[in-house]
Amino acid sequence: MTGPSTTTAPRPAARPRTTAPRLRTPRRHTPRRPRRSVLLTLLTGVVLLYSLVPLLWLLISATKTQEGLAGSFGLWFDGDFALWNNITETFTYQDGVFGRWLLNTLLYVVVGAGGATFLAVLGGYALAKFDFPGKRGVFAVVIGAVAVPTTALAVPTFLMFSEMGLTDTPWAVIIPSLISPFGLYLMWVFATEAIPTELMEAARIDGASELRTFFQVALPLLAPGTVTVLLFTTVATWNNYFLPLIMLKDPDWYPLTLGLDAWNKQAATAGGEAVFNLVVTGSLLTIVPLIAAFLLLQKHWQSGLAAGSVKE
Repeated sequence: MTGPSTTTAPRPAARPRTTAPRLRTPRRHTPRRPRRSVLLTLLTGVVLLYSLVPLLWLLISATKTQEGLAGSFGLWFDGDFALWNNITETFTYQDGVFGRWLLNTLLYVVVGAGGATFLAVLGGYALAKFDFPGKRGVFAVVIGAVAVPTTALAVPTFLMFSEMGLTDTPWAVIIPSLISPFGLYLMWVFATEAIPTELMEAARIDGASELRTFFQVALPLLAPGTVTVLLFTTVATWNNYFLPLIMLKDPDWYPLTLGLDAWNKQAATAGGEAVFNLVVTGSLLTIVPLIAAFLLLQKHWQSGLAAGSVKE
């Protein structure tokens, strides 16, 4: 007789141990220091010297007399500091013709460069925000005009103005300066990104005319690009030399570039007076307005150049 069988109950399975999840602390990303390239630093230094040394030489040379320019080191001052005397003599030499040249240059810049900027803003806005037949053809013409150097058009322009009897007049310099293909292209690209189409449609729904939409809605948004184009056209007109050279014969209508070149060539003519100190001082006075314009409008033209470079 067998005894009762004893059965053991199965043990419950052991539950897996649950541990609280550990939260990972976010890693702190330390900003990486930019790599220092010795070659890039050297190239930047060379470019900086290439840009600043001529300005330094011009500033130092403007403080010297005619004899000091020939008898002293170019990048150091002479014993006689004659800057104020040179400035006074520059404005009084030849009955103050330098002041007339300065006013002529301001006239060409205000009317020519200002008009070119206004036309570029109008054209760029129209090409960017309106569709019309032949738009691609206009784009091809603008790109082609940008690629053509202005010196290649100087002789045909002279022949055309000669037939119209406009040579040796201020219009021979002003009218060609009104055309700026690069400014038109720049405003075209800028207006495409700077003016939302929805904003223009909202203005039209509110009953604004196209002219009012342009001046009150679009034009304030185009301010950075307008300043950039204005600076480019101002520099191009201010430094324009070849076009006035072939268009003008009367020294009373010379810009500063031609006038200073005429003073510089006096020493090579029979009985001419060498006034190199006045040429250097006049050159220094010529670049001061451009430097001031770039420094005062630096914020606007830098933002205008960067417009459209990043796609949102």
